[in-house]
Amino acid sequence: MSQAWTVLSGKGGVGKSTVSVALGMALARKRLPCCLVDADLGLRSLDMLMNLHSRVVYDVLDVARKDCKLKYALIRHTEDGALWLLPAAQEGQPGDAGHGEMERIVKKLKKRMAYVLLDAPAGLGPGVSALLPASDHALVVTTPDDVAMRDAERAIALTEAAGLPRPMLVVNRVRPDMVARGEMYSPQAVASALDVPLLGYVPEDRAVLAAAARHESFMDTEGPAKQAMERIAQRFLGEFVPMPTMERKLHWWQRGRNVGIGVLMSGGAGGSPPCRGLGQRPKSCAAAQNASVSSGRRSQETRMDAVSMFLI
Repeated sequence: MSQAWTVLSGKGGVGKSTVSVALGMALARKRLPCCLVDADLGLRSLDMLMNLHSRVVYDVLDVARKDCKLKYALIRHTEDGALWLLPAAQEGQPGDAGHGEMERIVKKLKKRMAYVLLDAPAGLGPGVSALLPASDHALVVTTPDDVAMRDAERAIALTEAAGLPRPMLVVNRVRPDMVARGEMYSPQAVASALDVPLLGYVPEDRAVLAAAARHESFMDTEGPAKQAMERIAQRFLGEFVPMPTMERKLHWWQRGRNVGIGVLMSGGAGGSPPCRGLGQRPKSCAAAQNASVSSGRRSQETRMDAVSMFLI
């Protein structure tokens, strides 16, 4: 059964459009017909990310105003034959295509496509509100920082007010090394704070910027971001794919004597959960580290007492 998903973020600049294009390509490469709808009227972007900007003749606003038929506005991707684009208008404002027009367009697309991905504009204005009634589900994209998370929380509340199921979450631009050091929220911590299921995370990758400069998608370049989006697409389709861990690798001279760090990263021998990616460590981990430090001090005091007795 065909599904329509609205991809939104609340805050702009978190990589929502980039994730939308990558997810659409990953689904199309599984031979699932997918259409990307650029709903950011006045700020068209998906055609540039897909290297289709020279082929745009009609747009979604033309279809909404019935100036052309839907089939004339759709652009088929040159390499991924199962992927289509309905571009946004260069002129106009978000919300110029109202609820009824978007519902009519999405209904027609669902007859031909397995998935319809609606790339919503940034913010929570009328452009986003017009998409939610036409959608079956929502996908929220955010970055692991407090500003983007606060805006994502407002976007989640908007989807619930529209009567949609609890949205899925993709955390973009994650730095695993910073997460391991406790300098950045982990994707699991972000999902827990927003109280939404985590679909996956995309690590920071230079290939993303390089592909954008070439007007291409990073899905054509091997790298951590592409691998992450392929895993996200698998989970999107209901497959079970484990989430990669982000543990800090210790040097050989740290493994034997720095018990505190080992406990923090592995969760300890007693099976307690690992404590990584959080701004503050849970009490259990802090207590484990303090216990290891106290044990080391007691051993040192025992050795000092033995030396004193020998000297006497």
